[in-house]
Amino acid sequence: MTIREAQQLVDQWIKQYGVRYFSELTNMACLTEEVGELARIMARKYGDQSFKQGEEQDPADEMADVLWVLMCLANQTGVDLTEALRKNLEKKTSRDKTRHINNEKLKSKN
Repeated sequence: MTIREAQQLVDQWIKQYGVRYFSELTNMACLTEEVGELARIMARKYGDQSFKQGEEQDPADEMADVLWVLMCLANQTGVDLTEALRKNLEKKTSRDKTRHINNEKLKSKN
């Protein structure tokens, strides 16, 4: 599935099952909440905190939730994420094509 196809599927789902999109501000708050839930799992799985008994440990579902809400926001605001990502990659390549390769801090960890 392409990013564009995923955006279309999210839009179709919202129109069929979701009644309507939440407001952009509500979706921004939802995105923040989902990123926080992902951060909680990452802090416990890869950081110094430990999981509580019965607590979700797989970040995949939270990552998908983040992607879902981001696609909702993109659909609502007319952003084609495929094109936005393409432009962003071009910007990063132009700006950073030698920056990271020449960063001694990145060379020290294999």
